[in-house]
Amino acid sequence: MAADIWHFIKDILTIKAPTKSPLALRMVVLTFSMLCGLYICSICLKQVSIRTNGGLINIEVVQRPCEPPKIEAWERAYVHYPQPKTFSRAECRCNPVRYFAILSTQRSGSGWFETLLNSHSNVSSNGEIFSVKVRRSNISTIVQTLDNIYNLDWLTSASKNECTAAVGLKWMLNQAEILARYKPMINTTLIIPNLRQVEEMTAKALQYFNSTRHIILYYEDIIKNRTKLLDVQDFLRVPQMDLKSRQVKIHKGSLSQQVENWDDIQNTLKGTPYESFLHSDYKM
Repeated sequence: MAADIWHFIKDILTIKAPTKSPLALRMVVLTFSMLCGLYICSICLKQVSIRTNGGLINIEVVQRPCEPPKIEAWERAYVHYPQPKTFSRAECRCNPVRYFAILSTQRSGSGWFETLLNSHSNVSSNGEIFSVKVRRSNISTIVQTLDNIYNLDWLTSASKNECTAAVGLKWMLNQAEILARYKPMINTTLIIPNLRQVEEMTAKALQYFNSTRHIILYYEDIIKNRTKLLDVQDFLRVPQMDLKSRQVKIHKGSLSQQVENWDDIQNTLKGTPYESFLHSDYKM
């Protein structure tokens, strides 16, 4: 009896897995594999898309910046990088340019001095630009002319093929024409007032440009002290060169040979602050 009961319980506890078809099992496995494959592929495509879009957004073409020039901090305000419209400064793009203006009076040797400057391969001085009335008729034409000059768009015989390092012009303090005669007759009653007027005009110009970086040159300095031209090149921060001019001095000989009434001039200037002018003979 006990044996029969144990056999009955054993039959109840023994659970056998139902027999399934091998084909159905394979279909289940195949379907599961396909679903997993589709899921993995979708994730990979999303990652590739994100990376591609991110790359397109972040790609930028940046021009290599110019290296800062080796200059003092106080001098940076005087350094410029022109961008002319008439030509490209591709190879000279990073070369700084300094602007200058020559302030002078007539018959002071400024034309000769300017030819010395223009003999430098990196300096362009464009002469009396504002001697043409239309260029100084109003502030708009003046600014436009200055923009063309300092932007290197003013093409003249002074323009250089080399990289320009300094560009400027000449401004005459007195634009009135003065006729240079071979032997002028000087008015002795006006010579001292005229000399004082020139002194006052020069003093006002120096006072006006007192806060501007400048250098003062005298005709005597250039004639007697040739190292002054080196000072000018240092002022313009250009390589030092031996400056030459093809201009020749028209009036040769001493001053006493150039003035018709020299004796009267001597008597007028003796004992005045201008007496030293009587002995200033300059030979080139």
